[in-house]
Amino acid sequence: MIQLHTWSTPNGRKVSIALEELGLPYTVHPVNIGKDEQFAADFLRIAPNNKIPAIVDEDGPGGPLSLFESGAILTYLAEKTGRLLAASGPERYKALEWLHWQIGGLGPMLGQLGFFAVRSADKSPLAIDRFTAEAARLLGVMDKRLNEVPYLAGAEYTIADISCYAWTLAATTFLKDALAGHLDDKASLRAWLDRVGERPAVQRGMAVPKT
Repeated sequence: MIQLHTWSTPNGRKVSIALEELGLPYTVHPVNIGKDEQFAADFLRIAPNNKIPAIVDEDGPGGPLSLFESGAILTYLAEKTGRLLAASGPERYKALEWLHWQIGGLGPMLGQLGFFAVRSADKSPLAIDRFTAEAARLLGVMDKRLNEVPYLAGAEYTIADISCYAWTLAATTFLKDALAGHLDDKASLRAWLDRVGERPAVQRGMAVPKT
């Protein structure tokens, strides 16, 4: 059994989607970041960076294994099951390439845009312009890739798509006003969003945790 510590954020939903796709049994432990529950001592022992998501795999190699960082968790779950990540070859490295692209670029830039443009009471035009421009650039990179292939790693749906989905969806919902006009011409990206969003496991994973 996998113990999933998560909250209703794009990063948190990556892991619940993967668990649903892979059919792995798991128990959800909500960590309400709005109430600073990520700083609790019990959670710190699992996730020393005080960030969700984190897991404890009770059937890990050599015994219970705790992991934090969404990219590491996605890679672990894929390798544990032999699914959603090729074992070798170009397809594997393309999936890892786009997984790390999301972790290092898309997520942080959209997260910063969300803070400065939406959540912050004090608006900083310079910061908003900076993160809007970079978010729009990254979404353009993604749209160009998806104009060439149906999924980010190529022909097959992988953990790279899972990693990018919730953040890209947030760009069209939570951040739609901040990114107004920057998504209108990205037909391939929007078609990919629809394609991934139609998957039953994605829909179930997006509903976790139920709060």
